[in-house]
Amino acid sequence: MAKDAFVRQFRESSPYIHRFRGQTFVINFGGDVVADGHFWTIAQDIALLNSLGINVVLVHGAGPQIDAALAQAGLHSERVEGRRITTAAIMERLIPAVGGVRLQVEAMLSEGRQDSPMAHAGLQVSSGNFIIAQPIGILNGVDYQYTGEVRRVAVEAIQRHIAADEVVLLSPIGVSPTGTLFNIRAEDIAVAAAIALDAAKLIFYADEPGVLDAQGELQRQIVLSEIPALLAEPLPEAIHEHLRSAEKACRRNVERVHIIPRREDGAILRELFTRDGLGSMISRDPFEHLRPASRSDIPGIMALIRPLEESGVLVRRGRERLEREVEQFTVMERDGKIIGCVAVYPYPEYGMAEIACLAVDEQYREEGRGEQLLEYGVATARKLNLQEVFVLSTQSGQWFLERSFRRGSLKELPVPKQGLYNLQRRSGIFLRSLREN
Repeated sequence: MAKDAFVRQFRESSPYIHRFRGQTFVINFGGDVVADGHFWTIAQDIALLNSLGINVVLVHGAGPQIDAALAQAGLHSERVEGRRITTAAIMERLIPAVGGVRLQVEAMLSEGRQDSPMAHAGLQVSSGNFIIAQPIGILNGVDYQYTGEVRRVAVEAIQRHIAADEVVLLSPIGVSPTGTLFNIRAEDIAVAAAIALDAAKLIFYADEPGVLDAQGELQRQIVLSEIPALLAEPLPEAIHEHLRSAEKACRRNVERVHIIPRREDGAILRELFTRDGLGSMISRDPFEHLRPASRSDIPGIMALIRPLEESGVLVRRGRERLEREVEQFTVMERDGKIIGCVAVYPYPEYGMAEIACLAVDEQYREEGRGEQLLEYGVATARKLNLQEVFVLSTQSGQWFLERSFRRGSLKELPVPKQGLYNLQRRSGIFLRSLREN
């Protein structure tokens, strides 16, 4: 990486570092991550998160290790609806298999060689009986025996370890109040822990790069209301499971759920500390929801932008023009009132799009809504596989420069837009690349 790119990216990560300090992240990964050696690099990233003041709770799986132990013993386990039926004989082999993975994870998190990125990390890892379990019992005539589910998370105990700056490690086994051990899906434990701990983020390491649409395009930002439609798509079963988990977590006030590729070096750092991220992020629908504009919204859009047109911030748009271009607009609505809007005009033959008419009602400014509308416009351009967006502005240039735009020139605009450039307004030209750094 060139020196100037490193400096720029490191500076851009600063707001995220400040925002995340003191927050709790629950991170789930499967036993395959340990089996194939990828956890060593993930451990380095965990150490970095801990050093930045982020509370880390890890939940590991052990599927491949359990399967290997059962095969060695000549045992076969059935699965029903994705859950392993755990007999007493299977549980006898499962416990040491899970314990072996836990010890491997603890060992890698404790690495501190002077010639490694873990030097001086001094991570303290805490494991224990933090998951109180109960048996699933008999469902639809199937006796799951020693397969269980989360009854309760020992929140106070976990928080004591977090307060001591320790990384908490949860295994896919829970203990009942009677002292009986139960096999629990690691993903279910991760969801329950994130909800109980009021985690800011729940993060899944997956085989896939994230959630892909029918055309194979990565869906970087997904809101809760979009999940049912995605679940109807022929996605890999693991992604379906992650989406169902995200839906449950977001409905219980977990702010963000991330699905990131487990084989990508530094995936969690790129997802958390870069503006565009790496995988797929699922979030709750905002109270002020964004939706495509319709003709019935034109009076509300006109009322919103009229003061900005009169002050010269926005170029004037008459009703007829808005009627012609309303399909390019997205509005932000709160309790039936339009409080924000943005328009995206694509120039696909030039690989560019214009973001225009970005406006927020005066009563609702200074709370991040303008940035939300801008990022929605950027995401729209990215979904169209465009490489760059641009804006024209007379008074908000500094605001755009602070959000990864750069100053540009007239000749950098699409030729049709050059011909429409208003020489009297002399708007500043600002461009932002959508290419990965």
